[in-house]
Amino acid sequence: MNIKSLKTHFFSELQTIQEDSEIESFFFILTEFLHNLKRIDVSLHPDFEVSETDLEKWKTIISELKTEKPIQYITGEAWFYGLRFEVNENTLIPRPETEELVEWIVESQKSKVESQKSKVENLKIQKSNNLTILDIGTGSGCIPIALKKEIPNAQVSAIDISEKALEIARKNASDNQVEVNFIHQDILTSQHLNISTSQPLFFDIIVSNPPYVRNIEKQEIKKNVLDYEPHLALFVDDSDALLFYRKIAQLALKSLAPNGKLFFEINQYLGSETVELLELLGFKNIELRKDFMGNDRMICCGL
Repeated sequence: MNIKSLKTHFFSELQTIQEDSEIESFFFILTEFLHNLKRIDVSLHPDFEVSETDLEKWKTIISELKTEKPIQYITGEAWFYGLRFEVNENTLIPRPETEELVEWIVESQKSKVESQKSKVENLKIQKSNNLTILDIGTGSGCIPIALKKEIPNAQVSAIDISEKALEIARKNASDNQVEVNFIHQDILTSQHLNISTSQPLFFDIIVSNPPYVRNIEKQEIKKNVLDYEPHLALFVDDSDALLFYRKIAQLALKSLAPNGKLFFEINQYLGSETVELLELLGFKNIELRKDFMGNDRMICCGL
């Protein structure tokens, strides 16, 4: 079977389950994953012959897609901030909204450096030479790894409760050729941040994308997320939806350096409640931002 015929077959098998745009996206992800063929290659070589062995792989993948298994778990990889990450059922799939959070942090440091440059003529500032960053609830490691790539002189650490997730995060750091200090820790039972003695006790940036989906919102969650992604990293009890935000903010009160910043990804329905929580704890200059879909999604604040 050639690649053109395979595309027709692929669409016919999945059209009752997914939108055409989604099917097309899946198809080109798979042509690159299985055959190293980009979209333009498929267009230029419609007669590319798919071997029987590879057709069996396609058949298996189609069966998995029919169960609405995320394609990232099928291929074992996801792309975030231009970097490749290994993912599996122990890690959330990195999302575009979180890329916006990373971009905000990166831009905040660029603005800080430019501000310093403007105050001292001809001053050469190494890119955030002494910057210290901590990510809480790191999962695949996408946030700290992307930040380390963008701010290479920063000292970056990351925490997660899941040892299995940390295994993936460590591999992702190695694959992307960055050094991140990964720590196994349960934030909810911690009185302080157990960073190794070789790491700083205070952080210029603390960032977290903690569990924030309430059980009452499960009906809004697509099957591919609800049935496959780790609930430990997704859901929080309805009776205390800001549990992680409160705990992390309390720890941040002890661990933020002077002029440090706390960044959160948040539940789109709880923007004002999260702002109020941070105000009550004494945080200042609280900024709530929307994501590319127009939903309240990110918060930055300081002391």
